[in-house]
Amino acid sequence: MKRLCHYISEYMGLLVLVAALLALAFPSSLQQIRPMVINYLLGVVMFGMGLALNIQDFKIVFSRPKDVITGCLAQFTVMPMLAWALTRVFHLDEALALGVVLVGCCPGGTASNVITYLAKGDLALSVGMTSVSTLLAPFLTPLLTWALAGKSVHVDVASMFLSILWVVILPIVLGLLVKWLWPKLTEKATDYLPALSSMAIAFIVAIVISANADKLLTGGLLIVVVVMLHNICGLGFGYLIGRMLGLPEQKKKAISIEVGMQNSGLASSLATIHFAAYPLATIPGAIFSVWHNLSGAAIAYLYRRH
Repeated sequence: MKRLCHYISEYMGLLVLVAALLALAFPSSLQQIRPMVINYLLGVVMFGMGLALNIQDFKIVFSRPKDVITGCLAQFTVMPMLAWALTRVFHLDEALALGVVLVGCCPGGTASNVITYLAKGDLALSVGMTSVSTLLAPFLTPLLTWALAGKSVHVDVASMFLSILWVVILPIVLGLLVKWLWPKLTEKATDYLPALSSMAIAFIVAIVISANADKLLTGGLLIVVVVMLHNICGLGFGYLIGRMLGLPEQKKKAISIEVGMQNSGLASSLATIHFAAYPLATIPGAIFSVWHNLSGAAIAYLYRRH
């Protein structure tokens, strides 16, 4: 069982890609699932993140605050501005533009820690950045979304703040609490958590893709290109920022991966909860979930060789 879970987590990108393709091929099989299921699945991923966190992961915030602050500033400036710029360059309609902006305004994803490890980057910095950006998300994600998309669509900042607290922060806190109360049980569960999170993300992608399969098949190439550019440019700018600051190679790799890889499941969740009038807004998050796992595996290979 442990070996199976290892393979599931190691080949997460392939799993998510297969889920997306199956959802495109057989959309009716998942179209009856209520969209709110996405929030519960994201809660499972965040709960697993809470179980996997240690006090040591937060010590970097106090021992190396400059590195973490630099990374988080890059996270919440590069990706939102790239998202906004791409929606203008490619003249995306309101719904797709909103979805791209939501992806850009979300915190770093948990998959970035795995990719940083595979790339031989600064894993402690990666985990610290993910933790801090996730804690900042209830404040920054709604405000940035309002600033960049508020002129086109109504953005309820307070409601988004509460949603992120319930869907992201509460499950993480519960995970930390369970780990504190039952450390031995949690230690045994850690071998299975990455696989569970991988399957939950794959299921989120499948639900979103199946709900919008017809639109994707008829005109989805443009949004795929935009999502790919968003991720690739984020990875590149993250590395460039580290280079401009004269950081060591391991830190440059960590910042690059953290900036380029987003919690795209949260973007799809927020689109489902708050922008039901724009169903296509869920698509960029789902496509990003597929693509950034594939590009993450590729960038890990390149960075490892470098």
